[in-house]
Amino acid sequence: MQAQTVVSAVQADQRLYFLCKRVVDITLACFLLLCLAPLLILIAVLIKLGTPGPVFFVQERVGSRRRTVGGRTVWEIGSFRMIKFRSMICDADPALHEQYIHAYTSGAADAAEAGGAAIYKLVDDPRVTRVGRALRRTSLDELPQLINILRGEMSLVGPRPVPQYEFNDYKDWHKERMAATPGLTGLWQVSGRCENSFDEQMQLDIAYVRNLSPWLDTMILLRTPLAVLTGRGAG
Repeated sequence: MQAQTVVSAVQADQRLYFLCKRVVDITLACFLLLCLAPLLILIAVLIKLGTPGPVFFVQERVGSRRRTVGGRTVWEIGSFRMIKFRSMICDADPALHEQYIHAYTSGAADAAEAGGAAIYKLVDDPRVTRVGRALRRTSLDELPQLINILRGEMSLVGPRPVPQYEFNDYKDWHKERMAATPGLTGLWQVSGRCENSFDEQMQLDIAYVRNLSPWLDTMILLRTPLAVLTGRGAG
C-alpha cells in the first residue's frame, strides 16, 4: 500500500506511557500464551478434525507504527500479517465479506437480528465452519494475535486492524483512528461492538486515540472478559 502517516500531538509524558504499554504488552502476552497453551492446542485439534485446511488464517491487515520525526509523533500506516485461528472453510471466497464491508462503510448496510439484538455483521455466513462459529462467538479465534503483540505489530488495547479494502473506503476523518497501535481489544469491542454503525465505531476509536492513558487501557482490559462472556455484539 502507498505510505501514509497520521500526525499525533503526543506530549513528552506520553512517551513514558508508550514505553510502559509495551512492557505490559510483552509481559501479559507471554503470560497468556503460557497459561492458555492447553486451550490453544485443543482449539487447533478441533479445527484440524473439523474441516480440511490449516489451523491458522493469516491475512494482510492495515495498522500503524509510531515514529518520532522532528520532535513530533507520527503514526506510519502500513500492512502486516495478522494471525487468527481459521474459522472458515479453506480458501473461502472473500468477495462476500468485501461486498458487505463496502455497504457497511457507506452506511448502506442494514442491521441484522442476532441474539435479540440488531448488529452490523454478516450472519449465517455459509463460509464459517461449525467450530468457527463457536470460536467467533467467544472471540477465541483472535488469541493467536498474542504472537502479533510480541512482534510489536499489535498491542493488547487499540483500534482493530482492518483489511485493505476497508481502509480504502475511509474518509479523511476516519483516518485519525490510525494514530495508535492496532489492538486485540479496544473501546469499540467493550462498547457494543457490532451493535454500532460504522461511523459510531470510528467515533469510539477516535475517542480512544484522543484520550490515550494507562487508566483507559486498564478499564478496557477489565471490561473485555465480560464483553467476551456475554457475547454482546459478537453475532
